[in-house]
Amino acid sequence: MNRFFNLLSASVVLAALAHADVPLVTVPDWQPFAAQVRRVVEALDTVGAPLPSSEKAGLEAALREPSPGAASRKVQEILDAHVLQFVHVTPEMRVKAQAGDAKPRLVEGGWTTFLVKVHNEAGTTSTLRVRSPQAAQLHGSPEPMVADRWLDLNVVQGQPLTPNLGGLPVEYRLLQLYSRDAGRREAKLVFDVGQGTQDLGFRSEVDTLFTCEPAFPVELGLRDENGNPTTAALLVTDRHGHVFPSQAKRLAPDFFFHPQVYRNDGESLRLAAGRYTVEFSRGPESLTERREVEVKAGTNRWDFGVRRWIDPSLRGWISGDHHIHAAGCAHYEKPTEGVHAPDMMRHVLGEDLKIGANLTWGPCFDYQKRFFTGVDDTVSRWPYLLRYDVEVSGFGSHESGHLCLLRLREQMYPGGTSKHHWPRLGLDTLRWAKAQGALAGPAHSGWGLELDTPELPTYRIPPFNGIGANEYIVDVTHQVPGPDGKPVPAVDFMSTVDTPYAWELNIWYHTLNAGYRTRISGETDFPCIYGERVGLGRSYVKLPAKWSYEDWCEGIRAGRNYVGDGRSHLMDFRADGVVMGENGSELKLAGVGPLTFRVDAAARLEETPSEDLRNRRFSDKPYWHIERARLTGSRNVEVELLENGVAVARSVLAADGTVRPVEFRHTVRRSGWYAVRILPSSHTNPIFVEVGGKPVRERRSIQWCLDSVEQCWSQKQRIFRGEERERAVAAYDHARAEYRRRLTESAE
Repeated sequence: MNRFFNLLSASVVLAALAHADVPLVTVPDWQPFAAQVRRVVEALDTVGAPLPSSEKAGLEAALREPSPGAASRKVQEILDAHVLQFVHVTPEMRVKAQAGDAKPRLVEGGWTTFLVKVHNEAGTTSTLRVRSPQAAQLHGSPEPMVADRWLDLNVVQGQPLTPNLGGLPVEYRLLQLYSRDAGRREAKLVFDVGQGTQDLGFRSEVDTLFTCEPAFPVELGLRDENGNPTTAALLVTDRHGHVFPSQAKRLAPDFFFHPQVYRNDGESLRLAAGRYTVEFSRGPESLTERREVEVKAGTNRWDFGVRRWIDPSLRGWISGDHHIHAAGCAHYEKPTEGVHAPDMMRHVLGEDLKIGANLTWGPCFDYQKRFFTGVDDTVSRWPYLLRYDVEVSGFGSHESGHLCLLRLREQMYPGGTSKHHWPRLGLDTLRWAKAQGALAGPAHSGWGLELDTPELPTYRIPPFNGIGANEYIVDVTHQVPGPDGKPVPAVDFMSTVDTPYAWELNIWYHTLNAGYRTRISGETDFPCIYGERVGLGRSYVKLPAKWSYEDWCEGIRAGRNYVGDGRSHLMDFRADGVVMGENGSELKLAGVGPLTFRVDAAARLEETPSEDLRNRRFSDKPYWHIERARLTGSRNVEVELLENGVAVARSVLAADGTVRPVEFRHTVRRSGWYAVRILPSSHTNPIFVEVGGKPVRERRSIQWCLDSVEQCWSQKQRIFRGEERERAVAAYDHARAEYRRRLTESAE
C-alpha cells in the first residue's frame, strides 16, 4: 500500500497570532534577521506549507517597517503563532525548551510542518538537533516498545536553509512531524546543539501531547477523453495553499520536489476531513479542471475526466521528451539511489508523454545502469514507451559539453564497467555511439553560450565555458563511421526548450547557415533544469499508425519533428511539394522564384495575461512558454517564417486552441533553410532550398563559427592529456579547415 503524506488543514495546524508563551527576543542586527525570515518563508513554500496570504502580506509590511525594533516585534508576533517549541541556547551552550503557541495537532499517515524558534545567546553555528524516543532510540534512553514508535521527524536543512544555525540571537527553523496513528499520542522531543550526550543541561526534553486527526480514503475515478481509465496529475491544496499529500519526505512514486501527485484510475488518496481545492490535468494538451471538494468521515470518491484542447497524435504527431532522469539532481540519492522504471512511467503517463527517454548519468550510475536493456522497458504500454539510455554527464566528456545518447545497443564505453574510464573528448564518445546506430546530440545546449541579448541571430561570440553545446561547434563538422561503416554526421540534433531560447537557437542558426543540417529536439532535463514535471520540453515526431522508439528517434534524425512547450503546435510544415522531414527536407530550384510555405498552427493562451511571466527576462525561467509570445493587449501570437534565421514573413494567430492553416508566399533568391516558429513556444525543423545548385553558405555565420572554434579551444584545451590531446588538436584543426573551406565557397 502506498504511503501518503498529508498536512493538517491550516485552520487546525496554524494558530492565531502569538501569545505570551513564546518570548519576544531583541534583535540587535535587523538586516541579517530579515534575510533569515525571508528564507524561512521561502522554505515553507518549498515544502508545501506556505503561510496564509494575509500573514505573508503582514510580514512584507513588517519587513518594510522603518523602525527595526517595531519591525522585529511584528515579525515575531506573526511567526510565533506557528512555533511548536521555543528553544533557548544560553551563553554556556545549555539548552532549554518550552512549548510554543502552535497547537500540537498532526494527521494520521501524514506530515505536518511547524516552526521552532531559537534564542541563540551563545551565538553558536552548530546544528540544531531534534530527536524523539518515539521516532528512534536516544543515547541513554531505554528502547521504546515498537507500538510506542508512532512518530517520525525531520528538521529541514536543505536550500534555502542550511544545516547549521546562523549564529543570530534569534532565528526560526522548520520541524516536520509524521504520525503513524490517529488519536491522542504523547512524544518526548529532545533538543540539543551538538553537546546533548554530555548531560541533561546541554539538552532539553519536552513532553508533548499531540492530537492526531484521522485520515479517510478518497477513491479516484480518472478517465481520458474517450472514457477509458487513465493516469493523471492531481494537485490538492487547502485554502491556505498547503499541499496534500504533504511534500515532506514523499517516497516514490510521489516526488517531494513538486506539489502534484500522479494517480491511476481506481487508486486513492487519504486525507483528513475538511475542504480542499483539486486541480486535475494530463499534460499541456489538456485543460486543467479546478474543483472545490469536501472530504468527510468515511469513504469519499472523486471522478474526473480529461478535456483536451488539442491532440496532435490524432494527426500522427507523437510527443516525447528525450532527456529525463530517474536519479540525481532533485531525486533522492539516499536512502534510495533514484527511482525505478514504474515510478518514472507513472509520470510519463500522467503527462500524456508518448516517449520518455530515461537517461542514466553520473549520480547513481552504477545502480541505475542495471535497468538498461537496449529495448523498451517492460513497464511500457504502447503507445506509451519508456527507454533507458545514457547522458554523458558527470563523467567522461562532460566538461566539453554533455551528450544525450539515444537508441543505444550497448551503454558502456569499451574498457570498463562504470563511468570512470570514458573519454574526455566528446568526438571519441560520438564515434563509439554512432558506430552502433545511436542518435546523438548535446544536452541543455545553451549552457556556456550565454550572452546578454535575445537577438537572433547575434554575431557576438559566447564564452563557450559551460556544459551545453560547446564542443558541438567542432563536432558538427565531423563525419564518423555508422553501423555499416559508411560516414554519417557525428551529431544528429541540438537539444532545445530547457535553456534560454536565444542561446540555444543562435549557434544552431549559425551552423545551418554554414551549410550543416543538424536538427533540433525538445527536452526537459527532468528533474535537473526543470523539476516541475516531465515533458515541459517536447519533440512532436510525425509517425505512421504503428511506430516504435526507434522510429521516433529516426524521425528526429530526419528532422520530421517540431519542438516546443506543448502549448503551441506547428504541424505539417511544407514548401510547395516538399514536406519537412521527408526526402532530406530538400527542395531544388533552378533559379529565383516564389514559394508557398504552409503550416497548420495552433496555440492556446489563457484569456487573462500573466504579466509576471511575460515581463521576465528571456534568461529567466520558464525559458520557453506561450505566454512570452502573447502580442500585447490580445489573445494572439505571431507565427514567423524564417529564412536563414531571419524572419521574412509574419502572420497573427488567434491563440484560442483552434488549429488554423497559415500560409506564406515568399520569393526565394538564394540557397537557404526555412523554418516556422512561435517564439519562444514552438519551432519547426528546416526545409532546405537549393537555388541553382549552390549550397547554403552565409559568410558572416561561417566566420562566427570559425571564431567560436578558437574560443571553445581556449576554454577546453586544459581538459585533454597525452594521446587524447593529440586527437583533440586534430579534431579542432579539422573544424578550422572545414569552416575556412566553406568561407571560400561563400559569397562576399
